[in-house]
Amino acid sequence: MSMTTAAAEEEQAPAEIHLPADIDWEMLDKSRFFVLGAALFSGVSAVLYPAVVLKTRLQVSHNPLSCFRAAAAILRHEGPRGFYRGFATSITGTIPARALYMTALEVTKSAVGTATVRLGVPEPAAAAAANAAAGLSAAVAAQIVWTPIDVVSQRLMVQGGTGPSKYRGGVDAFGKILRSDGLRGLYRGFGMSILTYAPSNAMWWASYSLSQRIIWGGIGCWVSRRDYASAAYGGGTVLRPDYGTVAVVQGVSAAMAGGASALVTMPLDTIKTRMQVLDGGEDGGRGTMTIGRTVKSLLKEGGWSACYRGLFPRWASMSLSATTMITTYEFLKRLSAKNQGSFA
Repeated sequence: MSMTTAAAEEEQAPAEIHLPADIDWEMLDKSRFFVLGAALFSGVSAVLYPAVVLKTRLQVSHNPLSCFRAAAAILRHEGPRGFYRGFATSITGTIPARALYMTALEVTKSAVGTATVRLGVPEPAAAAAANAAAGLSAAVAAQIVWTPIDVVSQRLMVQGGTGPSKYRGGVDAFGKILRSDGLRGLYRGFGMSILTYAPSNAMWWASYSLSQRIIWGGIGCWVSRRDYASAAYGGGTVLRPDYGTVAVVQGVSAAMAGGASALVTMPLDTIKTRMQVLDGGEDGGRGTMTIGRTVKSLLKEGGWSACYRGLFPRWASMSLSATTMITTYEFLKRLSAKNQGSFA
C-alpha cells in the first residue's frame, strides 16, 4: 500500500499555475506608458551608468587593467563625477530611443504572437518566437536614434583623467564629429551595433520567456511534491502566485538571460565600442577604424582575450540592468493599464 502511495506521489502532475493576466499593447494607456516610462527608466539608467563608463574605459584601453584598478583610477583622477561623464547626453537620447524600443517591442510581440497562435504553433513556441521577433525589431528601431547618442556619449566617457579633454560637452562633441566626419561619423559602428544588439535582444527575449517557463515548471513540481498547494494556496494543486512572487521570478529570469547574452555578444560589443570611440590614427593606421582593423588591433594587443576586456562590468551591468529593467517594465505596464482594476 505504501509503495502504491509513493508511486502515485511520484507520478503526481505539477501544480497548475495561474499567473496574473498579461497586458498587451492594446490594453495600455499610451500617454501614461511613455511619460511614466521616461521617468522610471531614467532613474534606472542613472544607477547603472557608472558600470557602463567602466566597461567602455576597459574596452578602449590598450593595456589590460582589472575592473578595480580602473575604477580606482577614475576615482583618484576624476572623483565620483568621472563615472557620469556623458550622462546628460546619454539620458537625452535614451528617452526617445526607449520610446521607440518599447513601441516596436509591444507592437511586434502582439502581432507575431497572434499570428503564430493562429497558425497552430504550440503556445510555448509561439511565445518564444514572438519575444525573439519583438526583441529583434525593437533593437533595430532603437539603434536609429541611439547610435549617434552612443558615439557622442562614449567619446565623453573615455576622456578625462590626467589628459586634456577634447570635447567640452555633448553639444560640442556632436558638432565636432559632424564637422569632421559628417553624418557618417555619428553613425560609426551602426552596422556593428545592429549586429551586436539585434541578435542579443532576440536571444535575450526568447531566453527570458523560456527561463520563466522553466522556473515556473520547477516551482510547480516542487509545490506538488510537498503538497504545499492545498495548505498554502487554498485548493488542490492550483498555485496562484502574487505579484511579488511573479516579480522575483521575472527578475531571476531576466538576470539569467542578461548574463548569457553579455557573454555571447561581448566580442562584438568590444569591436563596436572601439570603432565608435577610436580613430584610425590612434591605432597606428589612417582614417576611421574598420571592423578588420579593429579586430587586428585587438588580437595584436592581447589575442582573443582582449575582446573580453570589461566582461565583468558588462556582465554585471547587463544582468543587473535586465533584472531592474524587466521588473520596472512590468510594473510600468500595470501602472499604464487602461482598466487597472481588472489586473489587481
